[in-house]
Amino acid sequence: MKFLIAGLGNIGNEYAHTRHNIGFDVVNAFVTKHKGTFRSARLAYVAEIKWKGKIFVCICPTTFMNLSGKAVKYWMDKEKIALENTLVIVDEVALPINKLRLKPGGSDGGHNGLTSVQESLGTTEYARLRFGIGNDYPKGMQSEFVLGKWRKEEEPLIMIKINKSVETIETFATQGITAAMNWINNQDFSL
Repeated sequence: MKFLIAGLGNIGNEYAHTRHNIGFDVVNAFVTKHKGTFRSARLAYVAEIKWKGKIFVCICPTTFMNLSGKAVKYWMDKEKIALENTLVIVDEVALPINKLRLKPGGSDGGHNGLTSVQESLGTTEYARLRFGIGNDYPKGMQSEFVLGKWRKEEEPLIMIKINKSVETIETFATQGITAAMNWINNQDFSL
């Protein structure tokens, strides 16, 4: 059983640990927990994790957010990973900061990374874990907010949610998407 775990973000130090790069941070946390290491490969940083009889091909695309789908499609095809075993992790302004939402498919919700994945895969029916970042920004400042760093007081909550996201990946792979959705979607995270 092979799984593709794709965390979306932008490469470059200026984007590190920004709200928009939470997909990278979640995948990094998963790989670190399972004692893996990333290598630079085609279109992505890639780590392979073996856990509970399963293989996880974990990628952080190096294509920048708007072309994330190229990397997702390439690694799905190269590793022969089924669509239903693919999970994409992204930031989500439409979700409050205390929420995570796992879905088996749906619209891109205006997220450029998801738009790219949808175009590359030719479907909206792939699992995605949406990491709520809230929308606490002045009108017209969404881009600055999304590309900004977490506020100091938000960081402990973000760490809790990153760890829960890692558990969600594990549940998705071991018990299936329905069990993972039932477990994570109704939780409210707080300190």
